[in-house]
Amino acid sequence: MTDPNDPARPRYPEGARRPAPFEPYVVDSSERIYDSYWCGLRRDQLRLPDGRLQEYHVFEIANAVAVVPLTKDGDVLMLAHYRHPAGTTGWETPAGRIHEGESPEDAARRELREETGYDAGRLVPLPGFHPTGGISAHYAHAFCALDCERVGELDLDDCERLRLERMPLAEAEALLDSGAIADAFTALPLAYVLRFRDRGAFPDHA
Repeated sequence: MTDPNDPARPRYPEGARRPAPFEPYVVDSSERIYDSYWCGLRRDQLRLPDGRLQEYHVFEIANAVAVVPLTKDGDVLMLAHYRHPAGTTGWETPAGRIHEGESPEDAARRELREETGYDAGRLVPLPGFHPTGGISAHYAHAFCALDCERVGELDLDDCERLRLERMPLAEAEALLDSGAIADAFTALPLAYVLRFRDRGAFPDHA
C-alpha cells in the first residue's frame, strides 16, 4: 500500500483528475547484481499476467535534493559544472544526494553551502520529481533558497569540477527557454520558480 505521507506520492489539487492505478507486478524473484557506496543494481523477475517472466533491472541510488538559490537582489547562483559521463560542461544549480539520517532541508542547505559558499535565509519547498522513473525509484526534493548570502568558500569533492557564477534571473530564464539548460535537476525546479513568480504566488503559495 502506498504511504500517504510519502513525499514521492503526487499531491493532487481538489477535484483534479487522477490516473486509475494499475496493480503492481508480482515479483517472482530479485537478485542483487552490484552494490557500492554510490549505487546498486538489482534484477527483478516480474510475473506477467499470462504467467511468463519478464526481466527488469532496477537502479538504486539515494534520494537527492535540487536547489535554486536566489540572492537578496534577485540574482540566481549558477554553476558551470563538468559532468564526466556526458563529457560536457553545462549550467546547473546545486544538487546532490541526501545522506543517511539527513532531512531533505538539511541536505539542501549543505549542498548549497558546499557548492556555492552561500547560505539561505529561507528555504521554500518546490514540487519534487522522479528524474529516472523507468529504471529507478530515485526521488529529488526541490527547493528555492531565498535571500542567499555568502558565508564561506566552496567545499568540493575531489571529483567535482564546477565554477560559481551569479546571473540575473532573466538571463537564466532566457537560457532555460532556449534549451541551453539540459540538466533536469536544474531545468525543472527553475521552471517552477519562474512559474510561481509569474503567477504572483511565489514564494508564499509554493
